[in-house]
Amino acid sequence: MTPVELVALAASTSLLAGWRLYLVTLVTGLAMKFGWVALPDQLRALDVLASNWVLAAAAVGTFAEFFADKVAWVDSAWDAIHSFIRPLGGALLSLAIIDSGDTGWQVASFLLGGGAAFVAHAGKAGARTIVNASPEPFSNVIVSTAEDVATGGLLALAIANPVAAALIAVILVILSIWLVIAARRVFRQVIDRLNPPPRPVPPA
Repeated sequence: MTPVELVALAASTSLLAGWRLYLVTLVTGLAMKFGWVALPDQLRALDVLASNWVLAAAAVGTFAEFFADKVAWVDSAWDAIHSFIRPLGGALLSLAIIDSGDTGWQVASFLLGGGAAFVAHAGKAGARTIVNASPEPFSNVIVSTAEDVATGGLLALAIANPVAAALIAVILVILSIWLVIAARRVFRQVIDRLNPPPRPVPPA
C-alpha cells in the first residue's frame, strides 16, 4: 500500500473505533484469522488481533454493546464509560497500521488516531443525547442499528479502498462536530426546563 493509503486506512479505522471499538477489533481479527478478506500486508502488524483471547474479549464487548447501545440513557452511560477507552483503542489501531520505524511518525499517528476516535465518539454521544430527548422509544434502536450497519460497511470499504473510506470519514468528522454542538444546545434547553428562572415577586 502507498503511504497515502496507509494514512487513509489508519484514519478510517480510528474513526470507526470511536463508534464501535469492539466490533472493529472483532471483524478485523476474524478477517485476519480465517482469511475472509485479503487484508493489506501492512495490517499483518495487527496479528495480535487474531489471538483467541483478543477475539473472545472483543466478541463479549460487541455483544454487550449491541444491546446497551439500543436502550435510552443506558447508551449514554455506556458512552461515558468508553470516553477514554475508544480514543485509546483508536490511537493504538492507527499506530499498529502505520507501523513506521520513524518515532516522530509513530507519535503523530498515535495522536491523530486518538483524536479521530475521540471526535467520532463525541459525535456519537452527542447524537444519543439528542435522541434520548425524544419521548418515543424506537429512535434509539433505529439509530444504533444504522451505526452498526455503517460501521461494518465503512470498515469493509476501508480495507478495500482506504482513500474512498477516508473521504467519507472526513464527512463523518464534520457531522460529528455538528452533532456535538447540537447536543450542547439540546442539553441547555433541558437544563433550562428543569431549572426555570424564579418568578418575580409582586410588590406588596
